[in-house]
Amino acid sequence: MRTENLLIELGTEELPPKALKSLGEAFATQFEAALTSADLAFTSVNWFAAPRRLAVYVSQLAEGQSDKTVEKRGPAVSAAFDADGNPTKAAQGWARGNGINVEDAERLVTDKGEWLLHKAHVPGQPVAALLEGMLNQAVSKLPIPKPMRWGNNTTQFIRPVHTLAVIYGSEVVNITSLGLTSGRTLQGHRFHGKARFELDHADNYAKALEAQYVIADFQARKDKVREQLESAAATLSLTPDFDEALLEEIASLVEWPVVMQASFDKGFLDVPKEALIYTMKDDQKYVPLLDADGNLSNQFLFVSNIESRDPIQVVSGNEKVIRPRLADAEFFFNSDKKHSLESRLESLDSVLFQKQLGTLKEKSSRIASLSAFIATHIDADATLAQRAGLLAKTDLMTNMVMEFPDVQGVMGKYYALNDGEDTLVAAALYEQYLPRFAGDALPSNSVSAAVALADKLDTLVGIFGIGQLPKGDKDPFALRRAAIGVLRIITELSLPLDLSKLVEKAGEVYGDKLTNSEYKTQVVDFVLGRFVALLQDQNVAIDVIQAVSARRPTQPADYLARVNAVAKFKTLDEAEALAAANKRVANILAKQKVDESVADVDSRLLQEEAEIALHSALMEAKEKVAGAIEAQDYPMILSTLATLRNTIDSFFDNVMVMAEDEAIKLNRLALLSLLRQLFLTTADISLLAKS
Repeated sequence: MRTENLLIELGTEELPPKALKSLGEAFATQFEAALTSADLAFTSVNWFAAPRRLAVYVSQLAEGQSDKTVEKRGPAVSAAFDADGNPTKAAQGWARGNGINVEDAERLVTDKGEWLLHKAHVPGQPVAALLEGMLNQAVSKLPIPKPMRWGNNTTQFIRPVHTLAVIYGSEVVNITSLGLTSGRTLQGHRFHGKARFELDHADNYAKALEAQYVIADFQARKDKVREQLESAAATLSLTPDFDEALLEEIASLVEWPVVMQASFDKGFLDVPKEALIYTMKDDQKYVPLLDADGNLSNQFLFVSNIESRDPIQVVSGNEKVIRPRLADAEFFFNSDKKHSLESRLESLDSVLFQKQLGTLKEKSSRIASLSAFIATHIDADATLAQRAGLLAKTDLMTNMVMEFPDVQGVMGKYYALNDGEDTLVAAALYEQYLPRFAGDALPSNSVSAAVALADKLDTLVGIFGIGQLPKGDKDPFALRRAAIGVLRIITELSLPLDLSKLVEKAGEVYGDKLTNSEYKTQVVDFVLGRFVALLQDQNVAIDVIQAVSARRPTQPADYLARVNAVAKFKTLDEAEALAAANKRVANILAKQKVDESVADVDSRLLQEEAEIALHSALMEAKEKVAGAIEAQDYPMILSTLATLRNTIDSFFDNVMVMAEDEAIKLNRLALLSLLRQLFLTTADISLLAKS
C-alpha cells in the first residue's frame, strides 16, 4: 500500500506562550490516538508549534485502511430455528441486519454451543475520507480552558484560526475544520515573510517556513535561543540567568529569535538583585546577566522577533521599558526600609491565614514558639529561632512583596539586615521557605532549619487539625510539599527529631483551635506516606520500604537509616533464607495467637541440641544488638542477625515446635518470639521479597 508523509497545520493568531508547548504535544498525542483508533498504519507523529501555528507531521502514513473480515455472531442455533426448523424472528432480524439470508449464515461451534455466524468483508476507507473526523476529534481534545469565537463564526478555539493546510505528500486533502476549508496556504513571519504562501509538499514544511523567517520546530527554536544567549553572555564574560521555564516561554513568543544586548542605570544595582531579577524575568521576559561572583550586571539580554535594520532603536525601546519597572522596585525598597519588620507585626493581624486558624500574626506567634522548641532539640540558638519565627511573615506587609510576591522571604532577609537583626535571623527569614521544590536547596544553618520546620509543621497540623485533609489532587495549602520539605530537612541534615513529638508540640501551640481529635496520628501517617513516595523516587525497592514502614519509626533520620541498612542486608546471601524464616515464624506465632512481645524462655525446658544452640545464639545476639539499638547502628544489627541463618535452619530441620508437652511447646514458641523480636528491632524482614 502506498504511503506518504502528512502535514496538518492550523495557522492562528498569537497563541498563549505558556500554553504553546503543551498544545503542540497534545495535538500530536491526540492525533496519533485518532490514527491508531482508525487502524491507519504510520511510522511516527511529530509536532510543530510556533506563536502563530500548530502542526502535526505524520511519517509514512498509509493511503487507507486495510480491508478486514469482521465476524458477527448471531443467535444460538437453538434459538434461531423453531421445532419445525424454520428461522425464528430473532434469526431473520439478525440476518437482515447483516444483508444476508438466514440460510447463508455460517455456523460457529464452541464447547459452549453453536451459533449463527456471518463473516463480513469490510473494505478499508481511504485516508482522505477519514482525516476530517480525526482532525476534529484531536482538536476537540486539546487542553483549552477558555475557547473563544471570532468574526461571525460559531467555531471556537483558543485563538482565531486563519489558515488550514492539509497536505498528503504533494496532494491537498479537502476537508473542513474550525470553519475553514483545507488548502496548502501557510502564514509567513508577520514582518519578514510573506503574509501567505503555498507549500508544495509536506516534506518541505520546516524548510519552507524557515525561508519565510519562521523556525517551526519548537525544540530547534528553543535551542537557538539558548545558544544565542550563551554566546552573547560569553562575549561579555558574564553568565545568563535563565531556567527552562523562561527559555520555553521566550521560545513561545518568537518565530525568528534574535538576541540583543541592553543595559540599565547602575544606580539600580543598590536594590537587592532578587527583586530586579524577578521584574526582569517575570514581567519582561528579559535575561539577567551575572558575574563570576553571582552579582547582577547592569547589562541584560532580550530576545527580539525581528532582525531590525536599526537595532539601536530596538535596544533603546527595551531600555525605556525596563527603567520604570526597576524604578518601582527601587522606590519600594527605599520606602520599605523606613519601617522595621518588627513594626509590621501588628499589621499581620489584618491578614487571615485560615478562617478557623486565625491571622498571620497568630501564625507568626505559633511559629516563634515551635521554632524555639525545635531549636533546643537540634543544638540551635532558641532565642534567635524564636525571633526569626516571630518576624517570619512580616515582609509580606512590605510594598516590595505586595508588588512582587515571588520575592517574599528574600526581601525579609534584606530588611532584617537593614534593621540590624542577627545574620542568622535574617537568613532564616529567607530560608523558612526551603526547600520550595524537588532538588531545591535546604536551610544552611540550624536556626533556619528550626524556623523552616516550624512553618511547615504549623500548616500541616493546623489544616489536619480542622479536618481539611488533602483529597485527590486537591491540596490548596500545599501539604504534600510541606511534608516532603519536613522529611528532606530532617533526613538530609541528620536532625534527631521525632515527628510524633513535633506534631504534639505544634498541636499544643494551637491551643483549643483544633477540632479533629485524630489529627496527631493522621499528620504523622501523612508525612510517613510522603516518605514512601520520596524513597520510591530514589529507586529504593518497595519491599525494603514496606519492611521498615511496618515498624512505623517516627524519627525520619532513623527511618532512613533503617531503610539503608535493610537495602544492604537484602543483598546478602543469607537474606532470602532469613526472610523466609521470619515469615514462617510470624505465621506460627500468629496462628498460635502468641504475643510477639512475650519472650521469656525457660532454658531448663530446652531439650533438643538445635533449640539449645538457637537459644544460646539468640542470647549472644541480643546482647550485641542491645548496644547497637541505642546507637541506631542498624547495619551492625542486621549483620549480627545474618550470622544466625544456619542455626535457625537447623532448628526448623530438627525441632518440632508444636510438641505434645504443652510447657515445651510454649517454651519453643517463646524462643521463636525472641527471634522475631530481635529482627523487628530494625524492620519486618519477613516482608522482603525473593530476589
